[in-house]
Amino acid sequence: MTPVRLALVEDNPDNRLLVQAILEDRYDIDEYENGVLALEGMAVRVPDLVLLDISLPEMDGTEVLERMRADAGLREIPVIALTAHAMTGDRERFLSLGFDHYMTKPIVDEEALVGTIEGLLRERRGEG
Repeated sequence: MTPVRLALVEDNPDNRLLVQAILEDRYDIDEYENGVLALEGMAVRVPDLVLLDISLPEMDGTEVLERMRADAGLREIPVIALTAHAMTGDRERFLSLGFDHYMTKPIVDEEALVGTIEGLLRERRGEG
């Protein structure tokens, strides 16, 4: 069975390191520091799921998501918004923009992150 490939789009090296430490034993992870590099990389190595920071340099996460949804090769990929934006209404706003799930940073509940990823992957495979 092919390993599950995740794309982690996060400009903060500490946050990338944390997510990598949590997930590297379970998934192959491609890391991108910004949305431009992510879109270029995902066109070549299509991920099974994307963990996408909202506040990114050059192109924010909502624009990355918009471009993914407009791309036939990327539009069906589940995308989890990873964000420090945790104000009232943010969750609903990001979900309404087309994100499949929303998680706040810093990630403190590793099991919730893994459970969310696994649930979205099962749904994508039609098992959910």
